[in-house]
Amino acid sequence: MSFFARPDYKSDTTQFIEQLRAQKPDLEARQLEGRALLWDKNVDSEIWQDYRAGRVEQKPYVYQTKA
Repeated sequence: MSFFARPDYKSDTTQFIEQLRAQKPDLEARQLEGRALLWDKNVDSEIWQDYRAGRVEQKPYVYQTKA
C-alpha cells in the first residue's frame, strides 16, 4: 500500500457534490436542459458560409478620426 493513498478521504468539494446530487436527483437532467437552451444546436453550415462570405474586413485604427 502506498504511503500517500488515502482511500477514506473525500474532499469538501466531492462531499458537497455528492450531497447535492442526493438532495436533487433531477439536477443532472436540469443541467442538460439548460445547456440545450444555448449550446446544443444544429448548425446550418450553408448559412455560416454565406455569413462569412459577406463579412467586411475591419480596418486598423477604427477609432481614429479623420482630421
